[in-house]
Amino acid sequence: DKNSYQQEIGLLVAYDEYQGQAPAAAVVTSIGKIHGREAVVVANDATIKAGAWYPETIKKILRAQEIAMRNRVPIVYLVDSAGVNLPYQGGVFPGQYGAARIFYYNSIMRRYLKVPQIAAVMGMCVAGGAYLPALSDVILMVEGTSFMGLGGANLVKGATGQTIDNESLGGAMTHNAISGVAHFRTKDEKECLEKIRQLVSELPRKEETKVSIIEAKKPKNKPEKLYEILPEDHRAPYDMREVLNCFLDDGELDEFQADYAKEMICGTARIGGILVGIIANHRGMVRRISGKPPKFGGIVYTESAEKTAYFIENCNRHSTPLLFVQDVSGFMVGAEAEHSGIIRAGAHFVEAMATAIVPKLVLTVNHASGAGYYAMAGQGFDPDFIFSLPTGRMGVMEGDSAAQAIFGTQIEKLKKEGKEPDAQTEAEMERVRETYDRELDAKHAAARGLVDAIVTPENLRDGLILALETCLNTDKPHIGAFVLPQV
Repeated sequence: DKNSYQQEIGLLVAYDEYQGQAPAAAVVTSIGKIHGREAVVVANDATIKAGAWYPETIKKILRAQEIAMRNRVPIVYLVDSAGVNLPYQGGVFPGQYGAARIFYYNSIMRRYLKVPQIAAVMGMCVAGGAYLPALSDVILMVEGTSFMGLGGANLVKGATGQTIDNESLGGAMTHNAISGVAHFRTKDEKECLEKIRQLVSELPRKEETKVSIIEAKKPKNKPEKLYEILPEDHRAPYDMREVLNCFLDDGELDEFQADYAKEMICGTARIGGILVGIIANHRGMVRRISGKPPKFGGIVYTESAEKTAYFIENCNRHSTPLLFVQDVSGFMVGAEAEHSGIIRAGAHFVEAMATAIVPKLVLTVNHASGAGYYAMAGQGFDPDFIFSLPTGRMGVMEGDSAAQAIFGTQIEKLKKEGKEPDAQTEAEMERVRETYDRELDAKHAAARGLVDAIVTPENLRDGLILALETCLNTDKPHIGAFVLPQV
């Protein structure tokens, strides 16, 4: 829709691979609105290797399909692809998550989930790739530019000796008038896109949601203030509540157990009028009334794990979506932590998060490290959407910690002998730090599909609202890639 916000998914996937020759893995995947309703779009980019599939292309298409399946929103395929990129077929063709899984998802959506699928063949669609539109509900083709077939004219001649041109073999008129494979023939791409919009407008409306929605209010802070709030040094403290004020309606947060386990902020708020449960890591030192030493912000303690688990379970009971705002370095370690039962508390936290069936969104603000990243709805737990600010840092630990873990025993041994690390050891430690710093960068995660998108502060609130609206298309369980109805 004109003037509506759209969120591209996987824009940076493969940007640092293939000598920079496969931007976005040759496919555009996006969520947006068509006639006011949320939809997923998958569009091949034929300017890159004729839209041929790289291994990362498969990953992006599957991710887009999972968003459609989880949230029961229509998915539109704009097909213009030469099929498998043959030099990389080993990462495309075989395997559980190879190209065949696209067709598996097509079939599940069509037969069981009733997710509308509309495919427009707007260029080449050859070989196994032809099953993608064939497994959709509706196929559109464009006169003069569309071709769909298991083999093109050259392959047919080589295999059978038959001479035929592509238009006669598998063009728009052929599949609309002779084979009956296609359903609509359009004179040009503009008419094709207009027909898609019409078809989407005629689909049944989305379910009524149980989630509380009221009129939206503007955030307390302008989104651009995030540039001032977040420090240049990722180790420096800042006020997480001021971060929340940049996208929560009027900055209002009804905080849950506000005086307990303050290193974890839990509470309900509204984003675009939609009620959301907020779980955010506080950064900075936290004083304790008990007189014990202060706590480190960004660390999950036994008390904060139990507090958060209880809050998640409450939100799940009340059908309230969850937003995890990550700046977590991990779980606390040491004698006091172990004696307080942090393993059991951490397991409770993880189980509550993993089994919650409400929509789960993730925003990485700074650190996303260690088991704390897992507990805060890491990718392995199938959150509905994962966004990161450009400041996000995702990895098992920081570079300094990794260097210490790898070389610590060796350095301690040298110290006992009254020696210092030699130049080679120092150089190896520095290489570890540099490698970790490079791989912790948000762009590294985005290039590998570990986050759906890196969002700028200006677009953050719009992106969160669109993601929430997409999730509210269904009240069915938001758990796993999809949940089958009774069959």
